Amino acid sequence: MTINQISVFLENKYGKLNDIFALLSQEHIRIIAATVADTSEFGILRMIVSDAQKTHDILNSNYVNVALTEVLAIVSESTAETIASTLNVFTKAGLSIEYMYCFSIKDKSLLILRVNNTDAARKVIRLNHLSYITENELINL
Repeated sequence: MTINQISVFLENKYGKLNDIFALLSQEHIRIIAATVADTSEFGILRMIVSDAQKTHDILNSNYVNVALTEVLAIVSESTAETIASTLNVFTKAGLSIEYMYCFSIKDKSLLILRVNNTDAARKVIRLNHLSYITENELINL
């Protein structure tokens, strides 16, 4: 239900993003999903990768500001209506979605969610019979 995400804090400078992927390419890390949020000075690269702990160790040993974060991976139909309905389940339960990104495979979307209370979110997922994907299943897509 929860998966590990890599969060990398980057200076918003030319070539910094490429530097991260170059480091990971040397170790044959597969990128499953990635998103970048930026401000004028810093950016946050969030990634789901084939081996989160190894990725964390590689980046950390290269003095990259990196964190391993637990996120949810919810499976949904890839329509705005279904995604809205899925997100509404968390809202009705009083949970805040801190951020979300998604990607689609055919007619399914995988919603990667960071919520303010992961334990409560797990209960919401079970009570509402939401579909989710495990880290192993995600890596093997």
